[in-house]
Order: sequence, then C-alpha cells, then structure tokens
Amino acid sequence: MSIQALLLVIIAAVLHAAWNLITKQVNGKLPFFWLVSLAASIICVPFLLLQSSPVRFTWTQTVLIFALVSAILHLLYFVLLQTGYRKADLSVVYPVARGAGPLFSVTGAVLLFHEKPGLLAITGICLIIAGVIVMTGFKVTKNTRVATGLQYGLLTGLFIAMYTLWDKAAVVDYHVSALFITFASMLLPLLLLIPVMLKRRQEVAEEARLHWKQVIMVAVFQPLSYLLVLIALKTTPITYVAPARELSIVVGVFFGTNLLKEADAKKRIVAAVVILAGIVLLAIG
Repeated sequence: MSIQALLLVIIAAVLHAAWNLITKQVNGKLPFFWLVSLAASIICVPFLLLQSSPVRFTWTQTVLIFALVSAILHLLYFVLLQTGYRKADLSVVYPVARGAGPLFSVTGAVLLFHEKPGLLAITGICLIIAGVIVMTGFKVTKNTRVATGLQYGLLTGLFIAMYTLWDKAAVVDYHVSALFITFASMLLPLLLLIPVMLKRRQEVAEEARLHWKQVIMVAVFQPLSYLLVLIALKTTPITYVAPARELSIVVGVFFGTNLLKEADAKKRIVAAVVILAGIVLLAIG
C-alpha cells in the first residue's frame, strides 16, 4: 500500500469518526440529516462542474444505475446509524457497525460465491465476534441500551458491506466518477425527503438555527471521508484499504468514552482494538 493511499485512508478514518461524534452530540434527527444533505450537495456541485469533460460524458445508464443504488444503500445506512445513536451509545453502535461490515462481506462471499476464507480470515472472524461480545459485556439481554446498540450496529454493518462492495465495482470496474457516486449519495435523500421536510419546516428552521455549524462540518466531513476512500480504492486493493479504514473504530470509541463520557471506557477500548485486529486478519486472509 502506497504512502499516499495510506494517508488518504487515515485522514478518511479520522473524518469519519469526527462526523459521527458531531451527529451524536446534536442527537441528529431527520431534519438535521436533510440539512446535511442539502449543504453537502451544494458544496459538491462546483467540484462536479470542474471535472474534466471526459468524465462528464460518462452519464450512461450504467453510471446512473450504479449511482442510484449506491445512494439508496447510503441512505438506509445513514438512517439506521442515526437511529442507533439516538437509542444507544456511540462507543457501542460505531465499532460494532464498522466491525460487522467486513464480517458480512466475507459471509456473503462464502454463501453467494462459494469462496473459502483461509486460516487468518477465520481467525479474524472469531476476533470480531469476540470483540462484539466484550463490547456488550455478556449482558445483551440485561442491558437494553447495549442490546439496542448491538442490533443497530449489526444492521448498519450490513449496509456498510453492501455499499462498499457496490461502490468498489462502480469506481474500479466500471470507472464511475467517485465524486459523482458521493454526490448521488447526498442528492437522493435531499430530494426524497423534501415533502416530509415541508411538513416539518419549523423543525428544519430550528435545527438550522441551533446547529448550522455542525451541519456544515458534517456536510464537509461525511462526503470527503468517503471520497478519499474511493480515490484510494482506484489504485489500491480493497484488502489493504478496508482494514486501514477501520482505524476509525478506535477513534470513534475514544471520542465516545472520553468526550461523551460514556460508560465502560476501558472495556470498550479493548473491544475496539480486538475488533480492529480481527478486521486486519480478515482482510489479510
């Protein structure tokens, strides 16, 4: 993995953890999410226009299908993630979601494509499961908040796996613009939610008044973090990019336990490191 690609992914991991922290702090609901989509779409437009003319001529049916499906997967991912943050702790939802993504990817490959993971990959799967168990403290049925965080984390991880595999095929195999994929993931929820936001315009106005700074920060951090990952994927195999990207797990848990003062800090940090080690082995295997 080149130094340039590694730096891109590390920066993306920090930005990813940062915007997750911000949305948790403001208890981001649908109006906040819609404002982020609006601001991010506006920010993306000038950069789309600046792209070279050859890229502009790739507006084929295939490109549009890839962009539409990617946008739908990202929308479902974001809605699940934000719902999880409102109902559980960041330091549970975030690492479980990020750890479950690669785990579901391998499971899908085995079931759908009959791939056989090696010993390292199997060890990685066991470490991820162990990390999740440590995270929940073996009390899933007793602690409703932890159980809820685990459930939403796993669901979010499923969609992470789906959009990662889909977008990799788009930008690597079909040469779809990484910026266009990113823009589509912002534009679709913006358009779909307009009728809902018109009915809740007072909430939207209040959210904009109270959290406009956070809206702008997330509108920059969220698409930029994923754009950097897609750029890295163009020159670097996903087996290198995926584990490096999951450095955001440790950053996210650090934010949750130190800045948000969430409970069981030491246990969750240990669990995050175990999950990260599992993802690395999973990727190598």
